[in-house]
Amino acid sequence: MTDAVSKDSFRDAMARVCAPVNIVTTNGANGRGGFTATAVCSVTDEPPTVLVCMNANSAQVKTFKANGRFCVNVLTNDHTGLASGFAGGIPEMEARYAAAHWVTMASGALALTDAIVSLDCETADIHRVGTHNILIGRVTDLRLGTNKGPNALLYMDRRYMVPAQAGSFGG
Repeated sequence: MTDAVSKDSFRDAMARVCAPVNIVTTNGANGRGGFTATAVCSVTDEPPTVLVCMNANSAQVKTFKANGRFCVNVLTNDHTGLASGFAGGIPEMEARYAAAHWVTMASGALALTDAIVSLDCETADIHRVGTHNILIGRVTDLRLGTNKGPNALLYMDRRYMVPAQAGSFGG
């Protein structure tokens, strides 16, 4: 058995892992919510399923749980300010939404009009692990943006970057 890994050393190690930046939204009878997330990935394609990690202490947890739906919006390098706003830089939820253009998906979830892709999800399950909730979403609809190529907004070393910058990290 090895010694336990400290919280700080684990966070420092994970900061070196490059991840795409997403805004996760919800809209329904219990109101709008939204946050910036990098812990998003596909689970399976049969049925199409994704997972999203959300801080369990977020004031929005109740809204996401009660609405039972969410939309994952994959960001481009033009969305740095929006990502910061949804990460808490813009405190008021309506002001966050006013900072961009949205389209309503069939479920009522809001999709960013110029996202690389938007995945409309029905919440299939939620698991609490440590400080976070893992939202498991069954993808019921998707919207492909017109943005293609290496323009995804990435997060690494605790900062936003674009793929051309990602190739120059280290040293």
